[in-house]
Amino acid sequence: MSAHLVLSSTQLSQLDPKASNVDSPSSPPSMELKPLPVIIVNNLHEEQEDKLLKVLRQHKKGIGWTLSDLLGINLSICMHRILMEEETKPIRQQQRRMNSTILDVVKKEVTKLLVVGIIYPISNNQWASLMQVVPKKSGMTVMKKQHDELVPIRIQNS
Repeated sequence: MSAHLVLSSTQLSQLDPKASNVDSPSSPPSMELKPLPVIIVNNLHEEQEDKLLKVLRQHKKGIGWTLSDLLGINLSICMHRILMEEETKPIRQQQRRMNSTILDVVKKEVTKLLVVGIIYPISNNQWASLMQVVPKKSGMTVMKKQHDELVPIRIQNS
C-alpha cells in the first residue's frame, strides 16, 4: 500500500520543528504520542536480551517513526508536489469496494501512519484522492491464522 501526500510550502514549514507553531485551518491536528514498549523475541537468553537493549538504548537517535525523527534527511525526499494547470477542476470519484480482509489491513496501516504523523486527515480538500490498494507482484498475501501461524494466501481483489 502506498499513500501519496501533497503539501504546500506553508505545510512543509509547519513540519519543521524550528518553524512557528501557529495553528491554521489547513494544519494537521497536534497529537501527543505515548511511548511504546520495545517488543523483542521471547526466545532470547537473559544475556542476549540485555545486550540487545543496551545497543537499542545507545542508538536511540537512529530509530524513529516520525518525520521529525529523520534528522539529516531533506523533507523534499519524503514528499512530492503535483503541478497542475490553474483552471483544473476537481472530480470526485466514488470509493472503490474492498473485500473485508484487505479492508482490515488497510485500516491498520492507515491508523499506524496517522498515529506516527506521516499522514493526517483532510476533511475539506476537494483534491483528496481515493485510496488504491496495489497487491505485491507475487500476488501472495501473508495472513495470520489460528495460533499466530503465518500462511501465504492468494486474495482476489475483484
